[in-house]
Amino acid sequence: MTTNSTPNSQTPISDIRDNQICTTDILEVAKLSRLAVDEEAAQTFAEDIAKILDMMQTLSSVDTDNVAPLSNVHEAAQELRADIPNADIDRELNQSVAPAVEQGLYLVPQVID
Repeated sequence: MTTNSTPNSQTPISDIRDNQICTTDILEVAKLSRLAVDEEAAQTFAEDIAKILDMMQTLSSVDTDNVAPLSNVHEAAQELRADIPNADIDRELNQSVAPAVEQGLYLVPQVID
């Protein structure tokens, strides 16, 4: 895939869309990435990328001028519970199955020397 962009710049979707991703491009990127990709897998990847680029073209043609951005697709906020101790938790029962406990604390292996 060849584009007319300068290094360190993002390639606009319209430039990518005009070019086709071919099996050769996939194999070249795989070689540079030191990934073992065979011809059949490269063809599948090229077809999948073509579908993604087609979808991007469809999405870029949608008029979103009067659409307010969402912070959450459900437009809902998570309800928070009160920060109070939960009497339902039995520390002794939970620690009875722990591999190592000392003075009410769980002992874990040292990770950093």
